[in-house]
Amino acid sequence: MKKDTQLFNLIKKEEKRQKSVINLIASENYVSDAVREALGSVLTNKYAEGYPGKRYYGGNVVVDEIENLARERALKLFKLSPKKWSVNVQPYSGSPANMAVYLALVPPGGKVMGMRLDMGGHLTHGHKVSATGKLWQQVPYGVDAKTEMLDYAELEKIARREQPKMIIAGFTAYPRRIDWKAFRRVADTCGAILMVDMSHIAGLVAGGAHTSPFPYADVVTTTVHKTLRGPRAAMIFSRIDKLHVSGSKFQDLIDKAVFPGLQGGPHVNQIAAVATALFEAMQPSFKMYASQVVKNARVLAEELKKKGWRIVSGGTDNHLLLVDTWARGVAGTAASDTLEKEGIIVNKNAIPFDTRKPMDPSGIRLGTAAVTTQGLKEKDIRKIADRIHNALEKIIQK
Repeated sequence: MKKDTQLFNLIKKEEKRQKSVINLIASENYVSDAVREALGSVLTNKYAEGYPGKRYYGGNVVVDEIENLARERALKLFKLSPKKWSVNVQPYSGSPANMAVYLALVPPGGKVMGMRLDMGGHLTHGHKVSATGKLWQQVPYGVDAKTEMLDYAELEKIARREQPKMIIAGFTAYPRRIDWKAFRRVADTCGAILMVDMSHIAGLVAGGAHTSPFPYADVVTTTVHKTLRGPRAAMIFSRIDKLHVSGSKFQDLIDKAVFPGLQGGPHVNQIAAVATALFEAMQPSFKMYASQVVKNARVLAEELKKKGWRIVSGGTDNHLLLVDTWARGVAGTAASDTLEKEGIIVNKNAIPFDTRKPMDPSGIRLGTAAVTTQGLKEKDIRKIADRIHNALEKIIQK
């Protein structure tokens, strides 16, 4: 068979790019060779509609073992009892995982209370341009104007007033530690289901660098490809003892929403790669990794702050930080484009109460998960902070 040299060369080109840049995209990471081998394995050939022991195709004896292994590892990694928690490892990615939870547990048109996109929330937390905002009514919440942090008392007032069916805790651009217990209290004031989307901090939770949401949440969704350092995939955890108003168990409704509700056959190669990543996250070295990710983020925030850059909320408790570049007259797009020319990859990002347009916001988002995977530590991060500062200063001086 003739080889596709054109595509092969493009892949090699991207590989070279990834190795030659400093990757500070907060939602990206570098997977191990073992994860990539699982993704590229013969498992990509297998169709497996259904769940272990209940497939619509034959030849799934081994596939059942693989999916069950992934589920067992997911529960073990987050210290969950299989008698109290269930996990679905079939979602293709985070967006369909969140969608499945809403479809399972909230009637169309019902209220879901989620963080505003421009305050650090995610599209799938009920934003109007997302299907989640078209099928359900978002009750938005944000951060305090002075502290740029969550005000749990204000959240409770909103919940009491709006009476949402579900409250979503978890964010895509919030740099501070989340008080899960406070969110539980807010949910209980209005009888709402508490769903936690821990996609960004899952690896930090697994590694003990962030408190766990599981003692307080009813449902937890997460992607696998951020701080958990796995393939692009997602998981949905749900309490076995939770019953929907319909009388059905959460886990049964969620499983049906994933398949056949939203998806067809699961990507078995992807599930195997998830199992591999979960195995890697169980190793003692992963705790050191998670801790170093947070250390690196804090150093990056501190160093940039020393150089005169305003850090949203004053710092970070996790793997990411937001820099208000517009405070010094540098738009987010200009900052992102300039840094990319210098070999530093970031993303433009809105900051709380942003007055600029979403496509050219007031800030940038930086994350340390990927560079920590490459072995960088505090001294390296200080050098990166210098490079960021020097690159952005050039814009100011023009």
